Formats: sequence, structure tokens, C-alpha cells
Amino acid sequence: MMNVPQTISDITNLIINEAAKVGKPLTAQNFNVIHQAAGTKPLKLPAGKMAVYTFFYTANNQCLKVGQANLNSNARYQSHHYFRDSGPSTLTNSLINDPGMTMVDSTNWHGWVQANCERFDVLIDASFGKITLNFLEGLLQYYFQPK
Repeated sequence: MMNVPQTISDITNLIINEAAKVGKPLTAQNFNVIHQAAGTKPLKLPAGKMAVYTFFYTANNQCLKVGQANLNSNARYQSHHYFRDSGPSTLTNSLINDPGMTMVDSTNWHGWVQANCERFDVLIDASFGKITLNFLEGLLQYYFQPK
């Protein structure tokens, strides 16, 4: 398990440094990183925002999922990954198909994910567009190497 963020500033600094390297600087005023602790109710996607979200399994600090939610994708951001039947590319379906995740309570996916996963999410104004969202998602996927 590597590259697990210890603080919001870890992700903030990663984004600022890497965006500058490609000549498309972002500042801390351009985005907001929020932490959603394990056991908390998932937040709604704020109006006018897009997000890159991460799920970390708290027991071993392993990144399980990095994904994105566009401007009108609140359900994907707030709830899809907590339920089995929300679509094929959800966290729960990845866990179902992973024989190494035997500790997951398959009778209560929503409860298990909410109780055992913390999130670090990057919120950015929708005016930055899909290319910026793709960059942020790719950067976090590359850095955190989700399971």
C-alpha cells in the first residue's frame, strides 16, 4: 500500500505541482479537497462543481477506487459506489469480483463501504471542463494505483 494521503494538503500539493509541470497551473483557489471520514454519510456534489473522488480502505490504507463525477452526476458522486446494482463500474461491483476482498460483508455492501472506506475528493468548478477533470482523475489514479 503506497502513496496514501495523510492530509488534504498532500493531494493539494500533488495537484499544484503536477499541473505546473505540464504548463497548466492550478492554484489552491481553483479547487477544494475534502475528506469524508469512514462512517460518515456521503456528501452531495455541490452545485456547479465536478469531482474526482477516491475511496481508501481504512484497515490497510489501500486505495480501492478513483473516479470522477461530472457536473450533473450527483448520484455517481454520492451513492452509486455504495450499492451493488448501481452499475457495472462501481466500487461495490469491483469488491464483489475481487476474491482478495473476503472481509467485505456481502449482505450489506452500503454499510460496509460507508463504515470501512474514507474518501479524499477533489472538487473543481465545472467551468474548468472535462479535460481538467480527466487530468485530475488520471493523476490520482496514477499516483494512488487503486486496487
